[in-house]
Amino acid sequence: MKVSLVIMAAGLGSRYGGNKQVDGIGPHNEILMEYSIYDAIRAGFNKVVFIIKPEMEEMMHRLCGDYLAGKTANDGSPVEVAYAFQDFSSLPDFYTVPPERTKPFGTVHALLCAESVVREPCCVINADDYYGLDAYRTMYRALQALPESGKATMVGYLLKNTASLHGTVSRGVCAVEDGMLRSVKETLKIQLYPDGSLRDLAEDVPLDPDSVVSMNYWGFMPSIFPELRAYFERFLRGEGGRNIKSECLLPVMVDDLMREGRLEVSVLHSADKWFGMTYQEDRAVVAEELRKLHENGTYPGSLRQ
Repeated sequence: MKVSLVIMAAGLGSRYGGNKQVDGIGPHNEILMEYSIYDAIRAGFNKVVFIIKPEMEEMMHRLCGDYLAGKTANDGSPVEVAYAFQDFSSLPDFYTVPPERTKPFGTVHALLCAESVVREPCCVINADDYYGLDAYRTMYRALQALPESGKATMVGYLLKNTASLHGTVSRGVCAVEDGMLRSVKETLKIQLYPDGSLRDLAEDVPLDPDSVVSMNYWGFMPSIFPELRAYFERFLRGEGGRNIKSECLLPVMVDDLMREGRLEVSVLHSADKWFGMTYQEDRAVVAEELRKLHENGTYPGSLRQ
């Protein structure tokens, strides 16, 4: 059975101050997405799809795509590698991009750009997050049992483990009941304080540190693509298409589809700790966490052995 890992890597990383997706952070200069790929393959995934900007293709081949294409999956088949491009050329004909618009259209558009190369159950992730091996094993099992339509799944993480002391972060704060996702509220300015408290600065309210949040770790069937297309076209026809900074985001789409009764989402949990880089100051912490994981045998001396 083909199961793909879809990596959204076209983001600009503006708050980080550079292209964090290709920042060598591991002991042997590994980039964060290499850990995701390594963990996914040993969990059973046998296909990797990179969603990138067109100008990133040569770099992505060089960094890990060509090397990955020579690997063997757990089922003995060669790992399949595919590329999808997120740019303005993939927008529907009815829409004209405002001249001032430079910002990408967000994660719904990113995943929609991969429609032609994803025809199997897929796990969709951010390129600049570390999710841990247990998350991939859990997701792989869930995808094998997921019905063809109307169902999806996600791995949730605790808010207190996903914020940064160095600035605000955006998270999809989830309401979960009996293992099912009931709502996702995209919360754009979450600040962590040294005493461990958290606050939504946009609404000036405290947040529960143990809230479950979405870190864009989704499990979908191919039937999600017509929903993505219809939702994105509605976004473009509305205020989102006119606002030069607006983005069409997966957590918001999932919440809308759930409220419309079009999608049910189960919430999985991982024993591993999430970490990632939003700001340059986060880099040293992530590098140290990865060093420990290599030292304790979670990873070999180099992922490129």
